[in-house]
Amino acid sequence: MKNIVIAILVAFFSISAVAQEKKSKNKKAEIKVAGNCEMCEKRIEKAAFSVKGVKSADWHADHQDIHLIIDENKCSVEDVAKAIAKVGHDTEIVKAKDEDYERLHGCCNYERL
Repeated sequence: MKNIVIAILVAFFSISAVAQEKKSKNKKAEIKVAGNCEMCEKRIEKAAFSVKGVKSADWHADHQDIHLIIDENKCSVEDVAKAIAKVGHDTEIVKAKDEDYERLHGCCNYERL
């Protein structure tokens, strides 16, 4: 009887361990981020790297997007988008507050939709 109870407990814990979502330590992500120039690039990438768990952040002015590699155990794509919006740049996930956008340098004032 004791062996049956132990077998049932082991089976239960095995099933619950498999059912948990496995988060990636090197998840690749890409999000749209509005900006204009090299100053924007530095600001956007610095904001992304300020989020713990961001391993790589590369913003492309020509495509208006940022390519990320993040550790999902430490942060999410939404966390990065919030940090970027906080420095004044709209993302496809989070829009920057008007007062944050207005603090941008004149050449960095992109067209807001």
